[in-house]
Amino acid sequence: MARKPSTTLTDAELRLMDIVWSLGPSTVQQVVDALPAGEPLAYSTVLTMMRILERKGYLKHEKEGRAFMYRALIGREEARKGALRHVMQRFFEDSPELLLLKLMENEDLDAKDLDRLKALLDNASEDES
Repeated sequence: MARKPSTTLTDAELRLMDIVWSLGPSTVQQVVDALPAGEPLAYSTVLTMMRILERKGYLKHEKEGRAFMYRALIGREEARKGALRHVMQRFFEDSPELLLLKLMENEDLDAKDLDRLKALLDNASEDES
């Protein structure tokens, strides 16, 4: 049986999306040129990955002159929310509470982090009132 295609971003896809989010509308060559020096990818590899990102709904291309210009359809914040939803559904029984509890158990949160979390929780409970 064929595996269902993933809608989440792989590490390599996220690297390309970070470039498109930073540059704005970009050609494949502009993305290739913006890759970090120690992490080069061939033009054809980047093109293939950008086509995959387009099939996943992250990018859209339009012909401009002789080149295709790729634009992000999903912003960085929306992608973060989607990834978090995916992790929460897959590993935490779709429970924000379980996710937050596990995060607090396994991370070294300092007083500043805890104060921010408390303020967010307080604001959320005020919004519900």
